[in-house]
Amino acid sequence: MSEWHELVERDHDLQNPTSAEKIRLAGDYLRLGPGDRVLDVACGKGGPALVLAAAFGCRIHGVEISAVFAEGARRRIADAGLGHLIDVEVADASTAAFQPRSYDVALCIGAAFVWGNIGDAATVLASVVGSGGRVAIGEPFARENDTEEEEFLDLRGTVSRFEAAGVELTGLVAASQDDWDRYESLHWRAAVEEGGADVTRTHRARRDAYLTRRRSALGWAIFTGVVG
Repeated sequence: MSEWHELVERDHDLQNPTSAEKIRLAGDYLRLGPGDRVLDVACGKGGPALVLAAAFGCRIHGVEISAVFAEGARRRIADAGLGHLIDVEVADASTAAFQPRSYDVALCIGAAFVWGNIGDAATVLASVVGSGGRVAIGEPFARENDTEEEEFLDLRGTVSRFEAAGVELTGLVAASQDDWDRYESLHWRAAVEEGGADVTRTHRARRDAYLTRRRSALGWAIFTGVVG
């Protein structure tokens, strides 16, 4: 799976259906500031970290399982002159032993599956920041009840999972349909340009699933909250 995403997310600055403006809005809801120590799980090529560090001056430690993405993040960080604020390590967050209360803010933008669902991710991140700490998780949600998308709950159910971990919702930053289409279209262009029978076959199956079902069935949002 990681190799596929390394291929098709070749051109993505943000590897989720969102925008820099919406990432900054999530940062506002988190009340980020220069004194904050931030953990960014599955940071990818560093897109959200670059936006947040530049906007709020917070110190961000990224964890990313893909060495390709981590190296891309480091290049982008150096090019942006933000090496004093952001660093990235290659590690599997699902097995990492994060110290309790070691960060003020913990992010997992689009990778709750590292632990399971949004509730599982919120439980881990809440323990990392402790009481009064802040958490942000990006996650799909079902627009309607449908067994084909049963791994995701509707919006209210998704929030319930988030809050069941002891995290009180403070903000919701939803993707638009344009955000989703832009995210998917960059996948398609990279797959077509890379070519090859296996790539083309996988690309078409994923594209058709999006067009026929997932585009209408799923939403996506960043959920922010504070730990009680």
